Amino acid sequence: MKFTTTEIPDIILCKPTVFNDERGYFFESFKKEAFEDFIGEKVGFCQDNEAKSSKGVMRGLHYQLPPYAQAKLVRVVRGKVLDIAVDIRKKSSTFGQYVAVELSENNKFQLYIPAGFAHGYVVLSDEAVFSYKVTNYYNKSSERGILFNDKTLNIDWKFPIEQLIISEKDKLLPPFQNAVLFE
Repeated sequence: MKFTTTEIPDIILCKPTVFNDERGYFFESFKKEAFEDFIGEKVGFCQDNEAKSSKGVMRGLHYQLPPYAQAKLVRVVRGKVLDIAVDIRKKSSTFGQYVAVELSENNKFQLYIPAGFAHGYVVLSDEAVFSYKVTNYYNKSSERGILFNDKTLNIDWKFPIEQLIISEKDKLLPPFQNAVLFE
């Protein structure tokens, strides 16, 4: 596994070593010791989640406030998505900036998104199966979000906005300037 930092250094791109032969492929999707050595801290993933969505489905931008904040390690098992992580840490030098990475079943990349980031993705393929580990359990009272098409963030979703399939809940999220963010 090769780990590299992104434009926002706290977000880590994980590129596995894939072994292909006539039978198919094999790779280590997570190796705790190597991962923790790279990021320099212990990570306590407590739950794995999976979502299946069709082309144009946009989920996000979601996060949880402390003490229920979550770090995530995300990947695509089938299909292709554009994955977005927005820095919502007010004291960060990259506050309000975002990273966009294409994750797919072909590249097998994973993205580590620490607590303090809003997260979302849009499905670019006909269908996608999205899988992710989290470091904290879901807590409804600490759940927050930011409107996906916020003008301040100006995220390029690489998909026509009018064709996005968005939940009613996500359509009602506040803009960045009105969101409750990390201190």
